[in-house]
Amino acid sequence: MSEKTNVCIVGSGNWGSAIAKIVGANCAALPEFEDRVTMYVYEEMIDGKKLTEIINTSHENVKYLPGHKLPENVVAVPDLVEAAKNADILIFVVPHQFIPSQCQMLLGKIKTNALAISLIKGFDKAEGGGIDLISHIITRHLKIPCAVLMGANLANEVAEGHFCETTIGCREPKYAKTLRDLFQSENFRVVVVQDSDAVEICGALKNVVAMGAGFVDGLGLGDNTKAAVIRLGLMEMIRFVETMYPGGKLTTFFESCGIADLITTCYGGRNRRCAEAFVKTGKTLAEIEAELLNGQKLQGPLTAEEVNHMLKNKKLEEKFPLFTAVHEICTGQIKPQCLIERIRAHPEHAQASTPAPKL
Repeated sequence: MSEKTNVCIVGSGNWGSAIAKIVGANCAALPEFEDRVTMYVYEEMIDGKKLTEIINTSHENVKYLPGHKLPENVVAVPDLVEAAKNADILIFVVPHQFIPSQCQMLLGKIKTNALAISLIKGFDKAEGGGIDLISHIITRHLKIPCAVLMGANLANEVAEGHFCETTIGCREPKYAKTLRDLFQSENFRVVVVQDSDAVEICGALKNVVAMGAGFVDGLGLGDNTKAAVIRLGLMEMIRFVETMYPGGKLTTFFESCGIADLITTCYGGRNRRCAEAFVKTGKTLAEIEAELLNGQKLQGPLTAEEVNHMLKNKKLEEKFPLFTAVHEICTGQIKPQCLIERIRAHPEHAQASTPAPKL
């Protein structure tokens, strides 16, 4: 890396703008980082003005994070390659479906010794019936290492400066201090672990569980039922990592990326909120996304589909009845009320006691 580390944020939605407040402030304050932080912004017109111009003059993302000032050293750039070309660290925080095309655009146009970190919670489908982790896609396409950051980090609360924790998964210890320094603040505390795949998988799967929690809320079934969904969801998350990506550590699920993020999302996230509205209104998830999310994407149904794609091909759907039921509700195969039938018959209830996970 260069004498001072250049940072680029790829994405400027709700979460991208919230993290830009922390990253921008740290880059301005710490001598090892270049002051100027570029932020790739998909250009949109807002009341006749370009979003990038609004951000660069008023220092506010009026569409995705209104009411919050961004540091003045965060510069919005509408061209992805221009924003990223000098970066030593690339922070990816866009909807996961855009990653393959963005990596194609960046291939050969970034520093060969750059480091990526993904804040993206989701998967992509892989050939042969599996799933692809976003960090793996970035590494494979761009030929650079990619860490991940996941945690109980609702964007608006992070932007407000409320205390929270997060987890960075980074296989290479030599990058740990730089990444921690880039993201950590007084109220945004970072723990770095090497169990990168498990950290990333937790960040994606919790959105599937949150859809189940939202269905419970929509059905008016109360906190006891929701607690059961959260517990069974955590067990399926652990089993999924144990089955599909063996070698992880059980302790990772007790970091912010695991149980903390799961609880937060099941009580406050957009997936829970939209799932509740889906049950109460009878509207489609696409209609609810358009009405409630102000241009943001609903990740839970897509992640549930990608997980089901893998489970179906490996004939493992019966071992993951909560994940399977959420997918089938999202795609209209069963009614939300059927979720309770599935969790009543969950394998965890078919034995006198639940064995400890083997991770």
